[in-house]
Amino acid sequence: MGIIIALIVFGIIVTVHEFGHFICAKLSGIRVLEFSIGMGPKILQKQFGETKYSLRALPVGGYCAMEGEGADTEDARGFRKAKLWKRMIVLAAGPFMNFVLGFILLIGMICMMDGVPTTKISGFSGVRNDDGTVTYYASSYDPENGLKHGDIIRKIDGTRVFSLLDINYIFEMKSSGDDGTRSVEVIRDGKKIKFDSIKFYDSYPGSGGDEVDFGLERKSKNPVTVIKGSGDIFMSMSHIVGLSLKQLASGKVEKEEVSGPVGVVTEINEATKETETKKETLFTLVYLGALISINVGIFNLLPIPGLDGGRLLFCLIELIRRKPVKPEHEGYVHLAGMILLFGIMIFATYNDIIKIITNHK
Repeated sequence: MGIIIALIVFGIIVTVHEFGHFICAKLSGIRVLEFSIGMGPKILQKQFGETKYSLRALPVGGYCAMEGEGADTEDARGFRKAKLWKRMIVLAAGPFMNFVLGFILLIGMICMMDGVPTTKISGFSGVRNDDGTVTYYASSYDPENGLKHGDIIRKIDGTRVFSLLDINYIFEMKSSGDDGTRSVEVIRDGKKIKFDSIKFYDSYPGSGGDEVDFGLERKSKNPVTVIKGSGDIFMSMSHIVGLSLKQLASGKVEKEEVSGPVGVVTEINEATKETETKKETLFTLVYLGALISINVGIFNLLPIPGLDGGRLLFCLIELIRRKPVKPEHEGYVHLAGMILLFGIMIFATYNDIIKIITNHK
């Protein structure tokens, strides 16, 4: 059941992406030959008007095939016959729709929370004594030379913090020898204050690891706070995806960690298995759906041949040169990019399958 749900989630994300291209192409008067969800052998195909609508066997992508997209055509409604600004909108519409879907899912996610998370410190680990005083176990707490109640965390180790998600990511990405000491920039009474050496505890002695160094304030839910909180988490997810892509490009990610669609579906399936209630399962699906959708949007905007970003790059070249690149030359570049991406996908799928086999031994 989990696999089916995961495939549905992945399918929705792909469908929304391709629908962005499709609807903008239709509105721009560009002839759409086929709108397909999935790749590979056809399961179902129907034609309505000039467009074929297909459902294919492999839920690892999809496409919106437009007349004259990769070559010259005599059709006045071909993709390359359209005005440059219309083509750019069509190409950008897929990633844009992924961002819209991600934002909507985040709104739904926050609506399921008890309150809207913030980055404002509202407490530190400690115990209240019999005389009413508090003994703090949090190493970061110091009203004079460290953090205190009401501080708004802005940066940790120079990395911008938009939401709790950034804080969790930074603390989880510990390197060997990390003793928990970090530089922190906060907003206190409207002023930026930077501390160069703040040490954090994951837990204090005797807590069993259940306590953290500091707590964060949650605001009551209303349309303004929900939208603001969704925007903050959207920025965090985009930021984390960007950092992950940077690590991948710099070779800091081990090749065994590279994952593809099979891995994504497996992760969704495993995550839903770990939940205990239907509400937790729904929350997990919404969270992962938002993260994957934003990831797909950002990845497709990368200036890599074969992706939307690569095609947008050629549009920008055309804008600068005042004339388009010859379609056959552009086609060769995109073909090379697609071959490279296909090779990466095969490698990632191989990794995913090996992980599944290893984990089930």
